[in-house]
Amino acid sequence: MPTLVDRIDALLPQTQCTRCGYQGCRPYAEAIAQGTADINQCPPGGAPGIVKLADLLATLPKPLNPANGVEKPLEAAVIDEERCIGCTLCIQACPVDAILGAPKQMHGVLAGWCTGCELCVAPCPVDCISMKPVSPARSWTDTDAGLARLRYYARLDRLAADKREREQKLAAKSTAATPPTDPKLAEAEARKKAIIAAAMERARAQREGARPKNLEPTSDEVRRQIAEAEARRARLAGGRS
Repeated sequence: MPTLVDRIDALLPQTQCTRCGYQGCRPYAEAIAQGTADINQCPPGGAPGIVKLADLLATLPKPLNPANGVEKPLEAAVIDEERCIGCTLCIQACPVDAILGAPKQMHGVLAGWCTGCELCVAPCPVDCISMKPVSPARSWTDTDAGLARLRYYARLDRLAADKREREQKLAAKSTAATPPTDPKLAEAEARKKAIIAAAMERARAQREGARPKNLEPTSDEVRRQIAEAEARRARLAGGRS
């Protein structure tokens, strides 16, 4: 059975324009159901939408809050092909995948899919996107809202799938770069490192303990040998005299 949020969401235009102050129609519906948002914050729904919400919630209609925008005829985005640089920022901003194109290539708008949300206008770095009234003029219908909802959630599913794929590729790359460790190889590697560390420590100790030989204390045996040599030299010197 549909919840109150479901029934409120079903009355919203599904343009996902965020003018209501929320990140889409569903969050706005949740806020209305919780009593933290009013029923007059949706410019695309306009006065007819406010009346529908008031009937559902058994309350009185009220004028559209001007802080959220004004009610106006249905518009669609148009891209100036000569100025488009193919940055893809508008593609990333479109909530219903109504913009086609590739990096560094001219983009185009699927007019029949565009909800008129205007979210693609601000990100464009060369101001090549403008909003134009649809021709022939018409109103946004419940059928339009239903199709927009399907495209919006299809886009969310696609983005989620793309994210999972990127994460899986990163995980696979990380696993390939770090193969499983063999316990025996790990033990041998640890022994090798220990041997090298010990050798380096011995070399360091030897360097620090090395002293010039002429600074070493003279031993008793060396002093005796020196005394005998001096005595021999003295006897020889006396004999020559």
